[in-house]
Amino acid sequence: MGKPRKSKPEVKETLDNVATPETIHADTDTAAEAENNKPAIEEEAKPEDIIAELNKKCQDLNDKFLRLYSEFDNYRKRVIKEKAELSKNASEDMITGLLPILDDFERAISSYDTVDTVEPLKEGTLLIYNKLKNSLKQKGVVETEAMGLPFDTDFHEAIANVPAPTEELKNKIIDVTQKGYTLNGKVIRFAKVVVGN
Repeated sequence: MGKPRKSKPEVKETLDNVATPETIHADTDTAAEAENNKPAIEEEAKPEDIIAELNKKCQDLNDKFLRLYSEFDNYRKRVIKEKAELSKNASEDMITGLLPILDDFERAISSYDTVDTVEPLKEGTLLIYNKLKNSLKQKGVVETEAMGLPFDTDFHEAIANVPAPTEELKNKIIDVTQKGYTLNGKVIRFAKVVVGN
């Protein structure tokens, strides 16, 4: 069996699609017109102009970088200076609050020779003690609770273990040898305690 023959209409369509010299010439003219209608391409830039433009951009970026670096360096130096001054003067507020208490102590000491009985000295010392305690409390210093509480390593430091006098005092604090303090919630001194076992 051979190939099936094409019918006459199919052959005619195939012949119509074949390029003839006239159609080739017409296609070439259309391409030429399209080429002429394209927008004019700018003249290519010379290498020297490109290099000059890139050098200018590089200089601009370098200037911006140097300015930014200088500003950052000045900021860094200013922050270091402010931190040094802050740490040097951080205790100024606390000391200013304690100076009146120091004055009270000096007055109490100077009155030792003029007082005949001990009672006024006791009262004066107690007043100065309460004034100091209130001043520290205003600054955020709070005494750590310890006596009779369960031993807590976050706030207490055990210096001794002794037999508990009663069953309920086991693993609890039965004596405080040195009070502990917190400053605004942070432990600044652990309470030294004796724990019952």
